[in-house]
Amino acid sequence: MATYNLKINGKVRQVNVDSQTPVLWVLRDHLDLPGTKYGCGIAQCGACTVHLEGVAVRSCQLPVSAVGKQAITTIEGLSANGDHPVQKAWLEHDVAQCGYCQSGQIMTAASLLKSNPNPTDEEIETHMSGNICRCGTYLRIREAIKSAAGK
Repeated sequence: MATYNLKINGKVRQVNVDSQTPVLWVLRDHLDLPGTKYGCGIAQCGACTVHLEGVAVRSCQLPVSAVGKQAITTIEGLSANGDHPVQKAWLEHDVAQCGYCQSGQIMTAASLLKSNPNPTDEEIETHMSGNICRCGTYLRIREAIKSAAGK
């Protein structure tokens, strides 16, 4: 076991865990941040997506020891009141169906718009292709991202 001081959602949080513990389980089990979901456990579905220094990463395969001093942002830290442009667009376009994948989808979309504020449909599809929505809301996801672009 080792002690880690992690900067999560703008606050330093201390955890005492094994160095190979995935960030997903640190967030959910040790820090009571359940918004980041467990989907597949092999970094293929995107449900566990968080930002590491603003870049979308899969937290289920990211060992806590690899984080270092890099800032982690979870869905809980994306905005204080759920008013991030992507979150607002998600509601506006009624994207969520079952909702399970949505935090990962939103985190991936927010990362895309941070690096490319006006993506084409093809760029959206390419960037979002690693996130699986079992309900098939892909068209609404694309429209929400386009709506949030530039806001």
